[in-house]
Amino acid sequence: MRVLGIETSCDETAAAVVERDHNGQGRILSSVVLSQIDDHAPYGGVVPEIAARAHVEVLDRLIGQALHEAHMTLDEVDAVAATAGPGLIGGLIVGLMTGKAIAMVAQKPFYAINHLEGHALTPRLTDQIDFPYLLLLVSGGHTQMVLVKGLGDYERLGTTIDDALGEAFDKTAKLLGLPYPGGPEVEKAASLGDPSRFSLPRPLKGEERLDFSFSGLKTAVRQLATTLEPLSQTDVNDICAAFQAAVADTLNDRVSRSLARFRARFPGVKEPVLVVAGGVAANKVLRTCLQDLCSGNGFRFIAPPMALCTDNAAMIAWAGVERAGHMAADSLDIAPRSRWPLDMQSAPLIGAGRRGAKA
Repeated sequence: MRVLGIETSCDETAAAVVERDHNGQGRILSSVVLSQIDDHAPYGGVVPEIAARAHVEVLDRLIGQALHEAHMTLDEVDAVAATAGPGLIGGLIVGLMTGKAIAMVAQKPFYAINHLEGHALTPRLTDQIDFPYLLLLVSGGHTQMVLVKGLGDYERLGTTIDDALGEAFDKTAKLLGLPYPGGPEVEKAASLGDPSRFSLPRPLKGEERLDFSFSGLKTAVRQLATTLEPLSQTDVNDICAAFQAAVADTLNDRVSRSLARFRARFPGVKEPVLVVAGGVAANKVLRTCLQDLCSGNGFRFIAPPMALCTDNAAMIAWAGVERAGHMAADSLDIAPRSRWPLDMQSAPLIGAGRRGAKA
């Protein structure tokens, strides 16, 4: 099974070809990603219109490049998969329409993929793990603890009730005058700072619920920065270090409770797994913190390679491979969805991926 994947949900344009052999082993034959960071940097964030136009300009070329690097023609592809949501609607339209057009002309099955499911299934491509497992999803506007029980079977255990973690990193960076994208810049500044100089809150720490909250932490950073103005570089470094330490401490508390919940639900799983997926999973300090937490609780820790933590089409192609093996293809009249939660059964909360939700 070989699937061409297309990803255009935000500010990366990506195409990939992934195969699964007769033994169920996945392999990435090609993965091409073109970042739009330079296009959006002057604005301090992603501008949806600019992102959509950039996707239109380069997507055809990237698909051709992905096929070339995989040493394949379109005729040799078994199916086409494209991100249908969640994400910026303009970008989703570009990728979804392109994928549907290719599938129709080449007479291939088409799979409309949930971007979050792509992240959730990536460890089955990289590490061949079995269901069930626990997922900490930190992608874009999402910060969730998800129980991955099977293909298409996801249960949200906790979600952010306000800001997502990635947003908190980006807003902190912007507040402190750091360049875009903010997450890596905060991590870089934090490595030079003193985390003990300032005390910042640990939202929801100690509560039994498994939800997250980062709005109060972000507000505390803004108030601290305002008090210290004008900020020196040392101030910026120390604030970033304190912020990152607060995030790590918060995650440690929230995730440790989730590990205990998983143990109680699935006592028969001999080697339980925690997967961390999404862009924030690239933060080395947070990865180390979670790795240590898993080690101390008897869990196997899996984080995909850095290139598969951020947006990419290999994960979309792999989700297409998984679905092609168990589910019917999608209709070509399927529409893009700017909001599309993995768990459609849980009560909606802000951050859960449902439009108009209230905490």
